[in-house]
Amino acid sequence: MPSIASTHSVKVYRHPSAFPQQVWDALSQNEQAANVMLPHATKAKVAGANDSQLWMTCSTFRSARDDPDLDLILSCTEGPLGSYPVFIIPTAPFHDLHDEYLYPRLELLISRILLEIPQERIFSVFAPEPISIAFTKLWSCRTGVGYYEEPYYAAQLTYCTSETFVDRRATMFPDVVYVPRKATEEDVASVAPLCQGFAETSAPFLLNDKRARKEAKYLIRSGFLWVLEATRPGEAPELASIVAVTRQSATVAGITKVFTNPRWRKRGCAERLVRAVCKELLRSKQSIVLYCAHNNAAAAGVYHRVGFVGLDDCKAACRRG
Repeated sequence: MPSIASTHSVKVYRHPSAFPQQVWDALSQNEQAANVMLPHATKAKVAGANDSQLWMTCSTFRSARDDPDLDLILSCTEGPLGSYPVFIIPTAPFHDLHDEYLYPRLELLISRILLEIPQERIFSVFAPEPISIAFTKLWSCRTGVGYYEEPYYAAQLTYCTSETFVDRRATMFPDVVYVPRKATEEDVASVAPLCQGFAETSAPFLLNDKRARKEAKYLIRSGFLWVLEATRPGEAPELASIVAVTRQSATVAGITKVFTNPRWRKRGCAERLVRAVCKELLRSKQSIVLYCAHNNAAAAGVYHRVGFVGLDDCKAACRRG
């Protein structure tokens, strides 16, 4: 049978149980980069149907006889605390993500999105930079909705493994005792302001008091939150830092929401807690990933000292538009 011209097709899934094995294989084979999507899909697979969840794939048929090549995986889903951005994961190498490759595929995805969900649901896209730039331009052309010319959040994906982890003893201070531990229900009132403080670095995604308390309860009851408890002689313990571990798959864990109480800054608190959390996670995971903002040199220094690598690799940059 003669070959036919390459054609692209989009498939829509309302539940991960409908994913073909090809999708699961693509996510699992790139487990670090898929950390924003794979853990949620895995959890949702065992949950009931939910019409607000949407996944899409774009594939290319190279010939009439061959199976299609999976090119892009997109998710537009809801979490316990609200709507997630659109996440897009490519299967192609970074250097292949040029406009000629991306535009026909993203145009098909956007056309299908507009058939499936309300336009206003698309408020943000998180993907490797060439994808997010192309998507936002095409989305704006189709809908008339504007977008940030500069990335709202530009970050690099970095990772830590048992081989790169730096397990060094932190400096001890005679006037304070630090204890890293999992957060408990008793910590809700102290954690909520720290969640609120973290959100203040991500305007307009701010939290009022009620939502901050709701987030604190969710993170603690889910077992996602770690805290660094600091105690001075004769004083009540105080939470100096928080770290959340909200996304875990078979071999990878993702760290998010690293935040230090302003009263305890410049004391190495974040480094103490991130190191303690990584040491514990590496007992069962092969690697730990996180996104570090390009303009956050202080955070990059903390992560580097703990053993995270790849912070200078601009190809790992992602953008939320």
